[in-house]
Amino acid sequence: MSTQTLDAFISDVAALVGDTDDEREITERVAARLSALLASGYRLPTELTRPSKDRHVNYPLHIAPDDSWSLACVVWNNGQRTPVHSHEMWGVAGIYSGVERELRYLKPTVPDTALTAAGEQEFARGQVTVCCTTDDDVHAVVAIGDEPTVGIHVYGGNIGTSRRRSYDPGTGAVEWFVSGWDDPPGRD
Repeated sequence: MSTQTLDAFISDVAALVGDTDDEREITERVAARLSALLASGYRLPTELTRPSKDRHVNYPLHIAPDDSWSLACVVWNNGQRTPVHSHEMWGVAGIYSGVERELRYLKPTVPDTALTAAGEQEFARGQVTVCCTTDDDVHAVVAIGDEPTVGIHVYGGNIGTSRRRSYDPGTGAVEWFVSGWDDPPGRD
């Protein structure tokens, strides 16, 4: 598929984000469009599917000029996992390749209290999920299976520059972090 497919997806999401403030409506509509993009046979450039041996990486595909939303390619090597974290915004994730296990937690309402597990789910190639809304936003992700996991993620803000929470699930202790953006291998 050509980059026009991704360009059309970016135009559609920009229109959706500008059309309503209802994040449930936005995530539902973005999820439908992301499902269609993944089903269309769209191919990411190879350098955006390469994992790091040290940690998962976030490659920017598009950042809205006003930071109202961003599109990322997130890559985990086999067995890599994120810390338990929040996003502080809505998000939709689609699996481009590999398998992801998501471990969800209830958003804490009492500081410094152990988190309550809320279940886990596995997502494989072509599957799309609303990974977060502002009121349901705490999880960890691990790449499982025999190949790296590559996801295409859409967030309701600039996920690379936003302050987010990392949680110790046993104590509920919070540390704030900014994930940043990674440069794809082979690019300067």
